[in-house]
Amino acid sequence: MRSKQQLTEDIRRERRAALVVNTRSRRGREFYEDARRRLLTAGFQLLADHALEQSGELEPLLADALDKGPDLLIAGGGDGTISTAGRMLAHRDVALGLLPLGTTNNFARTVRVEPDLDTALTTLIDGKVIDVDLGLAGDTPFTNHVGVGLSAAVMTSAPPRLKRLAGRLAYPITALGLLARHRPLRAVIRAEGHELEFHTHQLYVANGGFHAGRPITADAHADDRLLVAYPVGGPARRELLRETARNATTGHRRTLRERPFLAVRELWLETDRPAPVEVDGEPRGTTPMRIAVDANALRVMAPADSPDL
Repeated sequence: MRSKQQLTEDIRRERRAALVVNTRSRRGREFYEDARRRLLTAGFQLLADHALEQSGELEPLLADALDKGPDLLIAGGGDGTISTAGRMLAHRDVALGLLPLGTTNNFARTVRVEPDLDTALTTLIDGKVIDVDLGLAGDTPFTNHVGVGLSAAVMTSAPPRLKRLAGRLAYPITALGLLARHRPLRAVIRAEGHELEFHTHQLYVANGGFHAGRPITADAHADDRLLVAYPVGGPARRELLRETARNATTGHRRTLRERPFLAVRELWLETDRPAPVEVDGEPRGTTPMRIAVDANALRVMAPADSPDL
């Protein structure tokens, strides 16, 4: 496998890329043609060029793009699209390029690619290759988070039309509709000789630094060899609402050393009843589950001044 510096040089010199854009995402259809045109103008040779139109096509299109042998695979869409691309690129000698065109764009924000087309294209043209961690939920790699509780119900219930119209507000709107009948969970986390118990409607285990488009803490990111486990409120529904609102305004000021965050490399998660699990917004089985870090598993095209541990 090439060094990150060599891969960066090859991308800048050869411009061998593949493009897959989810035109079903919030801004994918609007920006696909413009992004494609500007990449060609910048000298990229698009060995594959796919606009996803139907559900179920993403993995086959990404696989076809990889088969063409690019140095850079550019994925355009929301967190689900980016997560699928990241999973397929794990431990491969290909960099992931980001066109963050979705609702919250958590992974792109974590690697400092803002959800602005001009900024994202500048990164693809002038950036550098870094490596970042992935999480492992069982055997499934993930870029952003594992959610247990209300979020698993929300991710399967949020209407696509509402996501397009309301953006990231679609998720809290859907959650409010489901919360009245949702039962809290008793969750136990075992990690590094410790055991923690939470009684909550919602528990997250995050790999990156952002959730719902906002920072989790000031010092969480995708290149620190750590997962961050944390509940959102307790068993009372009003606590979930209060903590959700608080997290939206205070995440950039909190640190991993504060309660209720637990930062570890690996954990075992159990609940008092088998609970559905969502991994980066997709249903992925039920608890109990082992969740771990896969260190430096993914190569990403990031801004040229990005730190790289």
